[in-house]
Amino acid sequence: MAVDLFAGIPVNDYAAALAWYERLLGAPPAFFPNDTEAVWELGEHRYLYIEHRPGHGGHALHTLFVDDLDARIEAVARRGLAPTQRETYSNGVRKVTFHDPDGNEIGFGGPPV
Repeated sequence: MAVDLFAGIPVNDYAAALAWYERLLGAPPAFFPNDTEAVWELGEHRYLYIEHRPGHGGHALHTLFVDDLDARIEAVARRGLAPTQRETYSNGVRKVTFHDPDGNEIGFGGPPV
């Protein structure tokens, strides 16, 4: 059975969120299914999307686990975004958290150094 994952993020201000996620992810959306959504393909069968849903923004919590955490965070910083939190868990796993303009939490996790 094939499975595609679409992780949705409600946003209040679509234009502001679109620009912010382009900077976070380093690319424009892969496609726009309609006038209120933008979709980024993160990997095969794995998508992150924003949807204009006034009054619902700020409640998403997503973490993307990557094998190149340091390089990815440096690239995001070059695009003008700074993390709101950095953590290292007792097992050495690291997490770097960003918050979009609505307060939605997007984290990048990485293996121990």
